[in-house]
Amino acid sequence: MSAEQDIVTLRARVAELERKLDFLYRKLGIEFFDEPGMVNTQVMALLKKGNKIEAIKLYRDLTNAGLAEAKQAVERMEASIL
Repeated sequence: MSAEQDIVTLRARVAELERKLDFLYRKLGIEFFDEPGMVNTQVMALLKKGNKIEAIKLYRDLTNAGLAEAKQAVERMEASIL
């Protein structure tokens, strides 16, 4: 197999694995965060100030999550500080 064929094969395999991961995330109802520490730190800071709505808005902006998903995630974070 040539190097070019190897690259094509690997790209196809990566795409397949990404599809599988996306499926699992949806099925399990979990989110992937590229920078989880940053998201959690900023959202937690707003929650500690009592700004739950702002925390949900920020979470949505940072993660591209829908409203319901963001609300659930922020409420889980909120429960951890109570």
